[in-house]
Amino acid sequence: MNGHEFTLAGVSLVALGTGALWWPDRSLLCVSDLHLGKSERIARRGGGPLPPYDTRDTLNRLAADLARSQARIVVCLGDSFDDLDAAHALPEEERLWLAKLQAGRRWVWIEGNHDPGPIDLAGTQLTELPVAPLTFRHIARPGASGEVSGHYHPKATIRSRGRAVTRPAFLLDRDRVILPAYGTYTGGLRSDDTALVTLMRPEALALMTGPEVHAVPMPR
Repeated sequence: MNGHEFTLAGVSLVALGTGALWWPDRSLLCVSDLHLGKSERIARRGGGPLPPYDTRDTLNRLAADLARSQARIVVCLGDSFDDLDAAHALPEEERLWLAKLQAGRRWVWIEGNHDPGPIDLAGTQLTELPVAPLTFRHIARPGASGEVSGHYHPKATIRSRGRAVTRPAFLLDRDRVILPAYGTYTGGLRSDDTALVTLMRPEALALMTGPEVHAVPMPR
């Protein structure tokens, strides 16, 4: 699989070009901020229409990562749904597709700020998941160590061949990794935003996603 290998709290992990995180020794695939049902939520609240294909596209990419990795454990790091009503409104075809992806796997839904409550889907729902020496949670906590989180949808911009290139990115230092958003209709927060600059150590890296994962000093 296309990815960048790194170590966090003594654990060997791989940041995949798709934005998923792979823990080979645990056969664990982690994704963050799927925001399934975003187009439905925007339409429900009177926003501008978006093509209603975001959930299908996100699940299609997730299915491809699961097929490549053959993961036995899947951790969704919160904001898996754009809100709780979007989770309940998931079309039957997509609900069945998700059930097929879950079959035979341990599936953990971490609560996020968009989906902070029970959903009527298979899997285990938790506020956070400790898998020593790592802890999986939605929002990073200052002072934490061995932390895997999401929430911020980080992206990084670099100059390449005289032009600016912006991509979703993992942010990595010796304490934590923050995952990019995996969902199709998700925006991003620039790595030079104060919230991210404050969280990440000065030596932090940005692992820029895409056909190849490029590790660069975190743009500040």
